[in-house]
Amino acid sequence: MSLKLFRSTGYSSILAPGETRVATHPGWMILAVSLWIGFVCNVALWRELRSLAGPGTGRALLTGVFIAAACGAVLSLFGWRRTLKHAATLLLALAALIAASISVQQLPIGADLLDQGLRAVMLPSWPSLLRWQFPALLAGLGLLPMVWVWQLQLRRLPGPQQLSANVTAMLLYLTILAGAGWLVMR
Repeated sequence: MSLKLFRSTGYSSILAPGETRVATHPGWMILAVSLWIGFVCNVALWRELRSLAGPGTGRALLTGVFIAAACGAVLSLFGWRRTLKHAATLLLALAALIAASISVQQLPIGADLLDQGLRAVMLPSWPSLLRWQFPALLAGLGLLPMVWVWQLQLRRLPGPQQLSANVTAMLLYLTILAGAGWLVMR
């Protein structure tokens, strides 16, 4: 006679915590964060849309595709279980900081933007920092998606499957990056 320490009913729920089938694939988070940075944090696109689809809307959309593909490639590089959320948080914070700074200072978008200096693009002057728009933009563009990223449960893939997904996604994003870069430079 054997001793049974635990009784098993054989019932398995898909709602059990930690269930891998319910969690989101890491690729979907990479795509969502990349699209957020490329299009929502794209000050040039919002300025063109505010002017009722001005002549630069196509170029602003292409720039958004370029930025989203670049972010997707970087996040695919760091697409491992222990590094993905940290890399996404860093990219979201950087994109929100740059977008809020450009928007609050009303800096012109174009080749002249880099002539302003990296410090001026990333951090506005003290009076601009103290206005309510800067913290509101930082919270809306950076803090909200960061909370989403950290609350999202990601599927844990086995090592070879995760490596395959990362390499495939990186090649896809680099292809899109090259195509968008070629179109932007034309």
